[in-house]
Amino acid sequence: MSVPVAPGRLPFLGHSLPMLRKKFEFTANLRRQGELVEVDLGPLRAFFVTSPRLMHQVLVTDAPKFHKGRMYDKFRPFVGNGLAVSNGAFHLRQRRMVQPAFHRDRIAGYAEVMLRATQDLVAGWRPGEVRPLEVDMQGLAVTIVGEALFSTEIGQRAIAEARRSVFVIIRNGIVRALSPGFVEKLPIPANREFDEAVARMRAIVLEVVASRRDDDTDHGDLLSTLLSARDPETGEPMTEDEVFDEVITLLTAGIETTALALAWIFHEIAADPEVERRVLAEVDEVLDGREVTVADVPKLAYLGRVATEVLRKYPLWLVMRRTAEEVELGGARLPAGTEVLLSPHTLHHDPEHFPDPERFDPDRWTPERAKRLPKGAFVPFGGGIHQCIGNHFALTEIAVVAATVLQRHRLVPDRPVRTKFTNAAYPHDLMMKVVPR
Repeated sequence: MSVPVAPGRLPFLGHSLPMLRKKFEFTANLRRQGELVEVDLGPLRAFFVTSPRLMHQVLVTDAPKFHKGRMYDKFRPFVGNGLAVSNGAFHLRQRRMVQPAFHRDRIAGYAEVMLRATQDLVAGWRPGEVRPLEVDMQGLAVTIVGEALFSTEIGQRAIAEARRSVFVIIRNGIVRALSPGFVEKLPIPANREFDEAVARMRAIVLEVVASRRDDDTDHGDLLSTLLSARDPETGEPMTEDEVFDEVITLLTAGIETTALALAWIFHEIAADPEVERRVLAEVDEVLDGREVTVADVPKLAYLGRVATEVLRKYPLWLVMRRTAEEVELGGARLPAGTEVLLSPHTLHHDPEHFPDPERFDPDRWTPERAKRLPKGAFVPFGGGIHQCIGNHFALTEIAVVAATVLQRHRLVPDRPVRTKFTNAAYPHDLMMKVVPR
């Protein structure tokens, strides 16, 4: 079967330039071409999936036939072979060893970190003050993940470095992934900033891991769990390099999506008086003036729907997979080594499954409506064997932070927000006035 080719292919550059320029618009238009569309990244031939059916096939039913793709190769020199980039038997081994760090009892402990960090943030807000909310939420997300990882004093330096470097790495990484290989070798500021940020993060995280290797104390943090983990088959612990890879993966993968979701959740709540009224009423009823706990998260049902709608509207733009063997996909036979592009954003904005997709509507997620969605239509955390291991951590964090802030303050827009696009939609200049309740 012949696969249609996306329009706008350029000599040598393929579709890289129009993709990076138009991003969401470019990939959304591929639905018109078919379920599977050829998209060339420079000289590299790749295939873009446009339907929930094929998304579910790649992520879940045929997941063992796919490895992480080119985008992850670009990050591997930085994150090593952590869960976000590893494949096959090694990935399954590491996932089993890391999983205890995200058990329910551990999440309850992390919820206390989330609460304390949020309280510290809002304690510095002043009535009537206008806050750069996207900056606040990025800093808060780094603090929460960092303190959940490192509870000891030396970890504070790692957290400070993460605030400085993580978003530089994430933003520049997507450009490298979609550009021809020679681009990352050019002596341009973006490449220098990326390389310097990687070097700084590697140095401080290695220092933290080395300082804790001979410490048998369970500090209640993620690093303690990683250091005490044992391979269920061999009984062996992770090597120092393996622990490093998982720490740096959790630092990067655990920050961007949550920081963006938190910034957008306050924007969307403030933009719709009825949504705000319902959220505030629920927070007041459930908490009744006390601090939020992990047990309150499922009771905050409408806030949960608001968070889910944020994850629908503002997901990652692209992820990539590579066929590990010949695969039949959408009627085409793809040989081993073929790159496949997946776009949560494109599927989350498909009007066939999400009517009026640009409209913010938390009631899309009532149980009756949500169960009508086909598998693969909503994938904020991926799926299958590579589903984000920290999804419950992230959802708990969103609920705890939002409830803690909204219990004390309303946030009122000071000016229209602008959007910057990288591998996700970043709110830019999200200035919001603090109004005590």
